[in-house]
Amino acid sequence: MTTPHTIAVLGLGRMGRAIATRLASRGWDVVGWTRSGRTPDAVRTTSDPHDAVAKADLVLLALFDGPACRQVLDDVRDSPRAGAVVVNTGTVSPAEASEPARRLGPAYVHAPVLGSVPAAAGALRILAAAEQDTLDRVRPVLEAPGTVRHVGDASTGAALKLVANSGLAGAVLALRDSLRHADALGLPRAEVMDVLELGRLGGFVTCRGSFLADGSAAGTAEFTIGAPAKDMALPAAASSVPLRSAVGPAGSPADAEADIAVAATTPAAKDGVLEPLRAYIRGHATGDAAHFREAFLPGAHIEGIRDGVFVSWPLDEYCALFRGRPAPDEPTRSRRVDALDVHGTVATATMTLAHGADTFTDVFLLVRADGRWRIANKAYHRHP
Repeated sequence: MTTPHTIAVLGLGRMGRAIATRLASRGWDVVGWTRSGRTPDAVRTTSDPHDAVAKADLVLLALFDGPACRQVLDDVRDSPRAGAVVVNTGTVSPAEASEPARRLGPAYVHAPVLGSVPAAAGALRILAAAEQDTLDRVRPVLEAPGTVRHVGDASTGAALKLVANSGLAGAVLALRDSLRHADALGLPRAEVMDVLELGRLGGFVTCRGSFLADGSAAGTAEFTIGAPAKDMALPAAASSVPLRSAVGPAGSPADAEADIAVAATTPAAKDGVLEPLRAYIRGHATGDAAHFREAFLPGAHIEGIRDGVFVSWPLDEYCALFRGRPAPDEPTRSRRVDALDVHGTVATATMTLAHGADTFTDVFLLVRADGRWRIANKAYHRHP
């Protein structure tokens, strides 16, 4: 049985770049492709995914979500050489994992990963769903970025990854709440971390200890906010168990996503910087303009292109658009914080809002004055 020699890595974000770099360093012939056009120096790249796939014995997908995986696989479906294997490391729903498994049969390996950018150090845990012969063939490749666990079929592998992510999110939020209480009690962070390490959160605290020990960022974040928010939505779509909590007066489904964002960026982004974004989310969820007045500075403007014309609404004019009640389709709407950067007393944030048939990207400028963060300005883009 021949081990793949040439590997095409489609998707060179944080995870894909780390995996590709690890494989190249271990002697495989790696060619990468990314939709963004941003390419790492350590890996040979091509601007044409068909070219990458046509030369590969193994095609490894490291893409953001199920729709991206489906689109890329559809685009290159006629390009793989005979006998090539497709390995999908993405976090997708069980249904999204089963579809390519049915289409590609033994040539498909669903291999979601537990862990993050430590792929570059071989520290991932990989849940590999494949026929045994296929898994034996690709195992040397998968063992370069981590350890492999055979989990049966693609649907099971995808479901196990979602369950693992759900547990991780719970641990993140539990740690966040513990640190909040400790800070309120005036306890030194280092001592708190030592004690937490003795308890049920010990393993999680150990791996995040250097980042959290003194209340300031001690390294580079290993994932973006959009990824855990996206992942947390998948189990709810795949089962009848609601995974989003109702937080705050609005009970907004997206408040849970904001909580994940807070915990994921602690302590690089102190909790207070997200309070105006939470209030903004509550305003949309309830239609109550009072939440927007809480979120924005009085002189703030909301700006963007509307019907082909640039608009710049003062806060009062923006608030007048809301009637004090939720939109009829509010239960189907979602909002997530995608990115947050804090620079002393100013910060920028990006949020995605899925409102029925419309999707918006909101970009915020926030300032901290009088001990409180507020939104100074918002610009938005309505996706066609």
